[in-house]
Amino acid sequence: MVDDDENMAFLMRFLLEREGYEILYAADGRQAKALIDETTAPQLVLLDVMLPYMSGLQLVMHIRSKPDWCNVPVIMLSVDATERDIVRALDAGANDYVVKPFNPKELIARLRRVLNPSLCPPIPVR
Repeated sequence: MVDDDENMAFLMRFLLEREGYEILYAADGRQAKALIDETTAPQLVLLDVMLPYMSGLQLVMHIRSKPDWCNVPVIMLSVDATERDIVRALDAGANDYVVKPFNPKELIARLRRVLNPSLCPPIPVR
């Protein structure tokens, strides 16, 4: 998880750990790049778009350039909901884009969906 907003990082860490996820955290682009270069690939990356030192867009391109990381799902997070920025993030290699502030249940559902892409959607009960 990469986010420079301490309050947002605290909230996301709380939500994710409550769901049983183990979190590695970076507070800026430089720390995130070091984690990418020095650790084994995680199951998923949550990545803020606007970060100090290196943007989330630069980081997702860096992730996609690394053989061990290139297939790791990346969910971008941003306060910016413009079509242009969403398209740029997806074109850079993000798997999904979530606008802040987000609904916690929606974020967890998107994580589950990205982590289990082969799951068939549930059939509605009538």
